[in-house]
Amino acid sequence: MAASAYPTAPAEARVVGRSVLRLEDPPLLSGKGRFAADLSFPYQLHMRVVRSAYAHGKIVAIDRAAALATRGVVAVWTSHDISDLPSIGLREGIGTSQADVTRLMPYLQPVLARERVRYVGEPVAAVFAEDSYLAEDAADLVTVAVEELPVLLAADDPPGELAPGRGTEADIICKGYGDLERAFAAAHTVIELDLTVGRHSGSPLETRGALASHDPARDVVEMYGAAKIPHVTRDLLARTLGRSPTSVHLHEGHVGGGFGIRGELYPEDVLVCLAASRLGRPVKWIEDRREHLMAANHSREQRHHIRAAVDREGHILGIDDEFFHDQGAYLRTHGTRVADLTAGMLPGPYRVPAYRVTGHVRLTNKTPAATYRAPGRYEGTFVRERLVDAIAAKLGIGPAEVRRRNLIASAEMPYQRPLDAIGDEIVYDSGDYAGLLTKALAAVGWDGLQAGLRQRRAAGEAVGAGLAIFVEKSGLGPTDRVTISVDDQGIVEVVTGGASVGQGFETVMGQITSDALGVDYRRVRVVHGHTNRIERGVGAHASRATVMTGSATHIAASALKGKALEAAAGLMQSPLTALDLVDGRVIRRDLPDGPSMDLGEIARNTPGGLFAEGRHNTEHMNYPYGVHVAVVRVDRATGGVEIERYLTAYDIGRAVNPMLIEGQIAGGFAQGVGGALSEEFRYDARGEPLSVTFADYLMPTAREVPPLEVLITEDAPSPLNPLGLKGAGEAGVNGVGAAIAAAIDDAVGIPGAITRLPVTPQRLREVLAAQGGSR
Repeated sequence: MAASAYPTAPAEARVVGRSVLRLEDPPLLSGKGRFAADLSFPYQLHMRVVRSAYAHGKIVAIDRAAALATRGVVAVWTSHDISDLPSIGLREGIGTSQADVTRLMPYLQPVLARERVRYVGEPVAAVFAEDSYLAEDAADLVTVAVEELPVLLAADDPPGELAPGRGTEADIICKGYGDLERAFAAAHTVIELDLTVGRHSGSPLETRGALASHDPARDVVEMYGAAKIPHVTRDLLARTLGRSPTSVHLHEGHVGGGFGIRGELYPEDVLVCLAASRLGRPVKWIEDRREHLMAANHSREQRHHIRAAVDREGHILGIDDEFFHDQGAYLRTHGTRVADLTAGMLPGPYRVPAYRVTGHVRLTNKTPAATYRAPGRYEGTFVRERLVDAIAAKLGIGPAEVRRRNLIASAEMPYQRPLDAIGDEIVYDSGDYAGLLTKALAAVGWDGLQAGLRQRRAAGEAVGAGLAIFVEKSGLGPTDRVTISVDDQGIVEVVTGGASVGQGFETVMGQITSDALGVDYRRVRVVHGHTNRIERGVGAHASRATVMTGSATHIAASALKGKALEAAAGLMQSPLTALDLVDGRVIRRDLPDGPSMDLGEIARNTPGGLFAEGRHNTEHMNYPYGVHVAVVRVDRATGGVEIERYLTAYDIGRAVNPMLIEGQIAGGFAQGVGGALSEEFRYDARGEPLSVTFADYLMPTAREVPPLEVLITEDAPSPLNPLGLKGAGEAGVNGVGAAIAAAIDDAVGIPGAITRLPVTPQRLREVLAAQGGSR
């Protein structure tokens, strides 16, 4: 893209690249945040969902008489009351074609269960009452008679029957390239592994919630509590309700964490909006934690049977993988996206001349699954890096060296792999993977670290170190648009279709606007998450906000600067080439003490005001990358794992705000630790969930999460956007499971010991017992 024709701010005045304070923090730090639960409307009703207590069964009867007779209860709905509503559809457009929608339609979730229940926690009825306590009490009075059916709890078991004539294998994802048979025929060694990633997901501080109202004069339904992808959710919600998208307005407030799990269209969102319209009163629903753990999207659960063909020097000749993705009871809005990402991105940073993958997306009688931070990649990185570690162990090559021998070189960029991920052709835009590995190893003092670990092991400690290298994706297109304007006080307003889930979105857009326009970033007001303010938007997901919305903001701000300077040239009767915009004022660069005008004055004297828009389009995602290094100590007696040290090295292309990037990495790291060591949704033989409180679903605490070392590099700016940006949201989580698994192997002296996540103390003790207790 051509450079701006207008002067840029001097380096000392720029804020892009600096760790400036967040614009979002004052209301949050002063107790003035407005989350979904903080909002209320006069005369509102409260909704409580009646959920299935059975994992699988035929609904025989639903008795709601006692609930309806309760004072203060306005309505109780079952599927018969909303029979005109379709099942909740798929997000179209982002890796989902119309053919996908048609093919996968039988596997979609109804708003309320019809005829059968398929997981514990499935919405069966909805109670609407004058207050939340009445609604909860009345929901307990609704009785649901169910004839239990056999449950299916393992995706790698033979498929069962979803309905007469239709099985539980919703989709088979096949990708590949090269001559795999030839690769295995030529192999010096074939490595085969059976690997499993356990079922877990995000647990945001704020659970889900929604508040809906209906304006009959305009026939507009408004929902507060939207997150992540408000415009996409609006379109899907409108389609579900049979409305025009222009008659549905979604509003995002503060969001207490997203992580992929928040912001999708769930049954409860549909119910509050429909009830507000039909009952003629606002309707509010706030999820409790038990509901969240059994009803919000789960993720991650996959089992892989993978093998690699390698030559004598450890070079990978081919990879063949078959995996089983446990989708839970239904496909939700993401469709088969997670499994597709695993299949498309599993080869990672390595040269793989031949590749074949078959992914089975299968339904089970568990909570439906969808995206969670680094969806498909956390799983794929664990599998791939375990495979590379096995190659190193088999051939007696060091873990760093075997990786170096297989890494794609910087001279090969852009590197096209004949694969796609969610419909996007994979072309690695830039990267120096070996260079980042060198920097990461230097940062931890790898050789000295290894020597120290050997000494400690000789003294009887079970300590070890592990590596993981990964390629992430970011900047999901195809387009993003913002508008930007200046009011008569010189305040700059940026209106975007982006969204904020706590990542510092407003600050980053303010910094980018500041540098491109020439204003203080603190005088930039960023409007986001309101579908009535801008007609289209793609939100904040897939590490796209900084790349896509940031690029569009840069383009819009640069255009606005041009308009402001042109207007000022006429107002100041000065040559355009002599003007610049600095700190919100247009000045004469050739006359330091000459005339000047502030932006507000220019806006007041410009017919139609100062306004511009920017649009950024891209044909491909871009690909940041990282290296994780873990050092752990194992307690042989208890099976406990202590992380003594952890480094994340990550190339961001260009860092807008290093502090925010470090925060994103640290948060992702903590979530990765949970998935690696403790977090898991478990079920008994009847499909009853066993992890519905934080006493059983074990999130890591400050005790388990050590201080994190972060190395941010800017060696490979992306050529696909004007600022060279790449995303950071999933950098901290991607490689954690893989690196910790490798470190545990090293600590206990059993190559390939860890084949399943999470590595709970019980599982690790079983591994040690089977191997006679380790080295």
